[in-house]
Amino acid sequence: MLLVAVVAVRVSSRSGLPSLLLYLGIGVAMGQDGIGNITFDNAELTQVIGYGALVVILAEGGLGTKWEQIRPALPAATALSTVGVAVSVGITASAAHYLVGLDWRQSLLIGAVVSSTDAAAVFSVLRKVPLPSRVTGTLEAESGFNDAPVVILVVAFSTTGPVDSWYVLVGKIALELAIGAAIGLAVGLLGAYGLKSVALPASGLYPIAVMAIAVTAYAAGALAHGSGFLAVYLASVVLGNAKLPHQPANRGFAEGLGWIAQIGMFVLLGLLVTPHELIHDFWPAVAIGLVLTAVARPVSVLLSLVPFRIPWQEQALMSWAGLRGAVPIILATIPMVSGIEGSRKVFNIVFVLVVVYTLVQGPTLPWLARTLRLGDQDGATDLGVESAPLERLRGHLLSLSIPERSRMHGVEVAELRLPPGAAVTLVVREGRSFVPSPATVLRRGDDLLVVATDQVRDATERRLRAVGRGGKLAGWLGTGGTP
Repeated sequence: MLLVAVVAVRVSSRSGLPSLLLYLGIGVAMGQDGIGNITFDNAELTQVIGYGALVVILAEGGLGTKWEQIRPALPAATALSTVGVAVSVGITASAAHYLVGLDWRQSLLIGAVVSSTDAAAVFSVLRKVPLPSRVTGTLEAESGFNDAPVVILVVAFSTTGPVDSWYVLVGKIALELAIGAAIGLAVGLLGAYGLKSVALPASGLYPIAVMAIAVTAYAAGALAHGSGFLAVYLASVVLGNAKLPHQPANRGFAEGLGWIAQIGMFVLLGLLVTPHELIHDFWPAVAIGLVLTAVARPVSVLLSLVPFRIPWQEQALMSWAGLRGAVPIILATIPMVSGIEGSRKVFNIVFVLVVVYTLVQGPTLPWLARTLRLGDQDGATDLGVESAPLERLRGHLLSLSIPERSRMHGVEVAELRLPPGAAVTLVVREGRSFVPSPATVLRRGDDLLVVATDQVRDATERRLRAVGRGGKLAGWLGTGGTP
């Protein structure tokens, strides 16, 4: 199953489809209506494993989030995660009630469940399209933040008794978000301080410790009746930007765990669904999804971003980029576990909605970005800089490749004007390595090794990125180098 899933990633990268659809297909094929003929209907087990997988996925996303990129987008992302969720729930629930004829509890459950976006689904189809940092930062931060209020709403609507008043729900959401944010930041800062202060005996222990700290943030947040999902995301963001020892290995380990979590979670969700039952709920799901995609999401984006004066092109892309993935399907198991009447129908509608509209939106996102002129195909490609610490030498070894459209092509080594304490020590070109001279001209496709002391490590990376974007005159042209 793992080997098939790994091959499926390659298929998804070529087709532009999010890999989640292929994983779900594997699960359906193994299920009771498929070739595997496996009967599985344990919603409680699926929910538990799904929660655990979401913790790992959020931790991996947080570790890979660049603070410089999401910091300007935090206010907009917060508005989308609160005001936007409320607007989306209201419009979608109304459509489910008046168009499909569901009762209000079922309608509110569907509205809440599908209001959470999925970063993995969005960026898996946008990875080849360079976008403004404000767009990617907002979408990424929104997907990390909006899980928390949505989970609170779904749990509230899944209670067997009467649902709390709206102002009580707002108070609960605000309190749980505040507790989760405080615990996440505290655990992240303490964990980063501890890993920097204590030298572990083996480099392989650092990735394990980082993931353990992230999971601890979730556990502490949940035990304190706060948002564990927000806690793990914020703690991971702090850890990912703390320049810990062996940071590339930390992220690589987390990425591998994230892939395993996604594969297991989606295959299990595919097993849980009963395909022949989906026929009866197909058109209700299409109708609700159409309102969600064409009305609820655009209106929620428009109302949430009014104070920020974001161009309409970026708002249009954010509206279409509201892909649903793992979170809605997992959250749809909560009313099933709680024994809410009609919960199986809710699950089937959410499953069909996610699959159909991911098929529609996913492949068209790159096209829309280019149509709105947000995918700058002619611009310089940013450098991918990896860093390994040289602890005993108190320095860092930076490795980078010069992409095809990088403006570092044609620049001499001396023209990089790296800060004192940094130097290009090795160039690998067409499989041959050599020590460059100050007059060596860099070319696209070159791999570089740069050694920098601890004091100038950040300045060196900023300068390299600036030259990659603006060429040898980057400093005078004002081309920034913020990673």
